[in-house]
Amino acid sequence: MQILYFLAILIGPLVKVLYNLIGNYAVTMVVATLILKLLLFPLAIHQQKSTAKMSVFQPLMNEIQQKYKNDPQKQQEEMMKLQQEHGFNPMAGCLPMLLTMLVLFGFLGVVYYPVHYIFGVSDAAVREACQALGLATANATTMQTALIQAIHNGAVIDPAIISADVVNEIKNFNTVFFGMDMCDIPGFNLTPIAIFPIIAAVTMILSYFINQKLSGMGAQMQGSMKIMIWVTNLMFVSFCFNAPVGFSLYYGVSNLFQIVQSFVTYKIYSPEKFKAQYEAELAAKRAEKKKKKTVTVEENGKTVTKEVTKGEENKLRLEMARKREAELYKDERTTPLQH
Repeated sequence: MQILYFLAILIGPLVKVLYNLIGNYAVTMVVATLILKLLLFPLAIHQQKSTAKMSVFQPLMNEIQQKYKNDPQKQQEEMMKLQQEHGFNPMAGCLPMLLTMLVLFGFLGVVYYPVHYIFGVSDAAVREACQALGLATANATTMQTALIQAIHNGAVIDPAIISADVVNEIKNFNTVFFGMDMCDIPGFNLTPIAIFPIIAAVTMILSYFINQKLSGMGAQMQGSMKIMIWVTNLMFVSFCFNAPVGFSLYYGVSNLFQIVQSFVTYKIYSPEKFKAQYEAELAAKRAEKKKKKTVTVEENGKTVTKEVTKGEENKLRLEMARKREAELYKDERTTPLQH
C-alpha cells in the first residue's frame, strides 16, 4: 500500500516549509490542505463540465448499448464513432477524482511517516532508533509518531543514527492543538481526540450529498459507481480513526472545502447551463447532417442531379473514389508470375 503514498514525497517538504513559517503542525496541515485544494480547483471545474456533457450523451450511449447488446464489437465501434464525432470522453471526469484520491494517500503517508517525509530521515534509521528505545513494532506506521512523542518526552537518540540537528528539530516540532497531540491515534474510543474523526465522517457525508446534487453527478452514476464511491469514502473515514489524528484534520478540512467548492462551481458553471449548451450544439450538428444539398453524379453513363444529406454525400464520394481506383488499376496483373 505504501506505493500509493508517492505524493508524500512532495507534500512532506511542503508541510515542513509551511511549518517553519507557522510553527504548529495542526495549523500547518490546514493551510497545506487549502493550498492543495486550490491547486486542484481548475480540475474540479473541468469535472463539472465533463459531467454536464455526459448528461447529454448518456442517453445516446444507452441507446447504442441497447441496440447492439448482442454485438459487442459493433457496440464499441458505434461508441467510438459517437465520441469522435462529438468530441467527448466518458473518462474525462475521472482525472480529478483520481488526483484527489492520490493527494489523500499522500497526506496519509505524511501523517503515518512524518519523520521520513517531513524531516527526511530514512525508514531504516527510524527503525534503528525505535529499536534502541524499545519502540520497534511490526506496525511501521505507529513507530514514527511514537518516536516523535518519545523525543518530546526527552528520549536521547544516538547521533550516528539520526543527526543531533534533526533530533533537535523533532524535539521542537509542535504537534499540540487545543491540548491534543496530533500524533495520537484516536481509535474507536470516546475520548476528546475522537472529535476529529467524527467531524471528518460527518463532513464526508455532507460533502458527498451536496456534491452529487450540485454537480449533477448523481443522475449519471450507475449503482456500481455509487457503491465504489461510498466504499472509498468509508475507507478514508476508517483511516481517520486508525491513523494519527493529523489525517482526520486534513480530511475534515478537505471535505469542508469541497462543500464550499461545490456551491462555487455550481454558481459559475451550473450543470443545467452546460447541459443546455451541449444539447444545442448536438442539435445543431444533427441538423447539419440532415440538411440536404444538391450534387451531380454520373449513373449508367448519364449525369443525374440528386438531393442528398451530408452522410449520403460522403457515401457517394467513397463510391466514386473506389470506382476511380478500380479503373486506374484494372490493367495491373492480379495473379503471380509463373516460374
